[in-house]
Amino acid sequence: MDAPVLISGYFLDYILPFVLVFTLIFAILQKTKLLGEDKKQINAIIGLVVGLILIATPFARDIVVKLMPFLAIFAVILLVFMLLYGFIEGKKEGDVLGPGLKITFGILLGIALIAFLLLITGWWDKLFQSSSGSMILINGFIIVVVVVVLLLVVLGGGKEKGE
Repeated sequence: MDAPVLISGYFLDYILPFVLVFTLIFAILQKTKLLGEDKKQINAIIGLVVGLILIATPFARDIVVKLMPFLAIFAVILLVFMLLYGFIEGKKEGDVLGPGLKITFGILLGIALIAFLLLITGWWDKLFQSSSGSMILINGFIIVVVVVVLLLVVLGGGKEKGE
């Protein structure tokens, strides 16, 4: 049985890297106007040549193909963090949270996101198994979190506008 077109080897290894590099080079040349104003045809030809050179060079193509999943995952993680931090930051009159609490909640959000990523990728069990070495890691992590939260509360809390 044949593989679907979108996950076939030719599509993933040749067409998508070519389109990505062509689009990036064309957009960079258009935005910077490196070759002058209204030079879309020349920019497209240069993008085409660079894209063809990429897919003709296995080493460079493999780097691009292996790097794109990391980019996609990182972009999604960053999007989730920014959405959740937007809930914490909130731009409205009479804001209840002070700057110290916003920083604290932002740090807690980052820790929660990292913990969740460790959990869904399976690294949580590898790092925090019930051996004596990992118990030291867990205790050290808890101590660091408590110290950071205490420092944020002591240094960031209780300041009025006049102070």
